[in-house]
Amino acid sequence: MNSNTQRAIILALLTLLLVASRLHLPTSLTHFGPVPDASWAVFFIAGFYLRAWTRWAFPLLMAVAVLVDYVVISGQGLNFWTHYCVSPAYWFLLPAYFSLWAGGLLVRRFYKGSDGKSLAMLVASLAGAVAVCHLLSQASFYWISDVVTAPTFAGWWKNYSDWFPSYLRVAAIYVGLAVIAHVGVQQLARLRAWAKAGH
Repeated sequence: MNSNTQRAIILALLTLLLVASRLHLPTSLTHFGPVPDASWAVFFIAGFYLRAWTRWAFPLLMAVAVLVDYVVISGQGLNFWTHYCVSPAYWFLLPAYFSLWAGGLLVRRFYKGSDGKSLAMLVASLAGAVAVCHLLSQASFYWISDVVTAPTFAGWWKNYSDWFPSYLRVAAIYVGLAVIAHVGVQQLARLRAWAKAGH
């Protein structure tokens, strides 16, 4: 993934996935039921593919995520700035989502091709990035927002541990699909090269 054209295609696809899944499209439009939010996986995948564009692609995807939240909240006739989700903790999504991006960057740094070591690095990095993202986003909401009236460490830990598996599962499904697509594109490129060589 070295050419700007390839990066632009990946960025466009990830942006579409981010918007479509974060909008929580009605079941009648998706035909599959509610589509899980792909935001966490999008930032992780983008860190892998868009490393050279981090300086501007990360802020762009963050802006898209906030814009979608604004559209969803205001579309319900609610004030975005007074919505319970948009507490001071909302801005912790910046470092939270960047931890996912950094996880993708880490995988890219040590990526040697589709082998066992790269897959192990991917699994470890994704689990660690999701754990940190969940810590930053969930802990900030639990401790800083006004939603929890009497926060306790035990309450925070139960909340964290109850929700972590589902966030990891959703991110892993999307990243797994991206891995399948990645390997498929690689194999297709090899077949084309083999055919051009006259085999």
